[in-house]
Parts: sequence; C-alpha cells; structure tokens
Amino acid sequence: MLAVILFCMDLVALTRQLVDIESITGNEAAVGEFLFRTLTQLGLQVERMDVPAATPTHVASSGVEGSPAERFNVYAFWPETPAPAIVFSTHIDTVPPFIPSFEDAERIYGRGSCDAKGILAAQVGAALRLHADGINVGLLFVVGEERDSTGAIVANGQPRGARFLVNGEPTDNKLAIASKGSLRVEITARGRMAHSAYPELGESAIDKLLEALRRLKAMDLPNDPDLGLCTMNIGVIEGGRAPNVIPDFARALLLCRLVGPSEDLKRDIAQAVDGLAEVQFPLDIPLIRMRTVEGLPTMVAAFTTDIPALSNWGQPLLLGPGSIHVAHTEHEYLEKKQLFEAVDLYTKIATKLARS
Repeated sequence: MLAVILFCMDLVALTRQLVDIESITGNEAAVGEFLFRTLTQLGLQVERMDVPAATPTHVASSGVEGSPAERFNVYAFWPETPAPAIVFSTHIDTVPPFIPSFEDAERIYGRGSCDAKGILAAQVGAALRLHADGINVGLLFVVGEERDSTGAIVANGQPRGARFLVNGEPTDNKLAIASKGSLRVEITARGRMAHSAYPELGESAIDKLLEALRRLKAMDLPNDPDLGLCTMNIGVIEGGRAPNVIPDFARALLLCRLVGPSEDLKRDIAQAVDGLAEVQFPLDIPLIRMRTVEGLPTMVAAFTTDIPALSNWGQPLLLGPGSIHVAHTEHEYLEKKQLFEAVDLYTKIATKLARS
C-alpha cells in the first residue's frame, strides 16, 4: 500500500515524463514504448496492438520531416484478471506543435498536459490504488485520436469483454452526460474564368460560395434542452487563381457539433446551397449519451472523443482532469489539484461500477 501512495504522490513527475516525449499524431511509438516499460515494471501484463502507420503532420525537432513510425495501442491488465469488467482509456497522441513541460506550484504546462497525458497518469494512479483494494481494471491507451481515431478503431476490433469503458478527456473532473457529434461539411462552388476587366464574360465561384455560406449562417440549427445548440463553424475558405482572374473554383470546410441525428441537418444544408454549390459530408460522428454516477457533477462535452469508435469496449463514461478551453493552445496546462482529484474520482467510479 505504501508503494501505491508513493507512486500517486509522483503523478506530477509521470505527467511531465509523458509530456516530454513528443507524440504528435503519427509519431506515437516512443511514448508507447515508454508506457510498455513503465506499466510492465508496475506489475501489469502489457500488450501492443499494432496500428497502421500515419504520416506525421509536423516537422521533427531535428528539422527533418518525420517518416511514418511504428505505432501501437497499449493495453495493460493485471495478470490475475485478464478480462477486467472495467477499462480506463485515453489517447497518447497530441496536436502540434511539441511543447516541453514545465511547472509551477499549481500547474503543469506543456503539450498534452491536460489532453491527455495528465489524464493517463491519473488513470494509472487510480488503477494501482484499485488493485490494492482488490478491484482490477484494465488500461487502454490509443493512438490517433486527434486525427481520425484510427487507434480506437483498431482496438474496437479486439474487445476484451469489458462491461464499462471509462474514457478520459478534459472535462474539469465532471462526468459528461453526452458528447456532441461531429459533422464535417465540404462546400464546393464552380465558375468560369475570365479577365477581371470583363467580369461579364466569367462566372465567379467565390461569389457563389459566399452566397452559399450566407444562407448556411442564416439557418436555424437544432437545439436540445439538455445538450444546447448545434453549432456550425466555417473553418477553411479557399479558391481563386489571382486578383485579376475571375475565379472558377472555391471551397469551404465546415464543422457542425451535433445535438441529435444528422439526417435532417444534412438535408437542410443541401437544400440551402442547391443551385450554388456541391456539398459532401466526409465525416459523420454521432452524438453519444453516456452513463453517469449518482453524486458526481455532470457536464456536456461539446467536443468529440474516441468513444463512438470504442463501442465494443462496454458502456461508456467520460471524465478527466483539465479544461478543454486550454487544450490545443500554446499555454496548455493542468491544475495539479485536479490531477490528484481525478485519481480519487476514477477510483470512486470504478468501485461503484464494480458493485453494479
């Protein structure tokens, strides 16, 4: 028991070790190897789940473009319980750029400190504490969440019979009653090139796209009494050839955060841009409603997680330390107080689930 207490007191050091291993999506092999060694040393049985390589989306610290590296999920369990009923899970990849760790009295800073390496450390600490109390949980740490959930998709094809999946994302240590879905929208307008001195000879694709986007922004979006409003973000606009050329092509990429089924929204979007542009929906991740635990505060996650891709790993719950508002920012951080509170919360949740 003393070893468990000492380890939990060193959660800050573990978080910083994880943060200091660069693991931008596609380059997760080094942090995976670190976890394999660390969890093995703690007495767990550890397995690699190979995941197809992905081209890294960054320039490595050496200044040379990184090549696709071997990457794998890490699944760990106590040898006496090879098929635990409860599995803790989060992701080991981060968004760019790599930001090394530092700390002050209250916070840990660096890329991945709250999304989601501090969460990972808290889950490991809780797993050790639960093991000392006679409750064995599994640990599933996956790659690729920040891009396409490839690691989760691979893991979903290798379920281990768990009844509950406790996923970790920054929720300020509140249980999410739901996570909104994501609908990616691609709007493409086409026109006819001409000399800009004679616009009547051409047809501006940009003008068409701007009108299509104006119509989309004027739409009434779905609203749910518990989950709030569906949101629509115009994230990318591109098109045109040169200032003196009537543009023959323009495109916009949008993302909607769903609070219900996507079918009606997709129909409304298609109708709004009809006659002006083509529309495609390259990604459609559904809204997920989740189990809660009595007595714990709740929230709605406006972001998407790996949970939709881990449907074979049990009934989902979502909780983690840290604020999503600082994730993916240049000043990402995790409150040390929340890190230690998360260990208590994960322990409490798993204890209640084990008795259900």
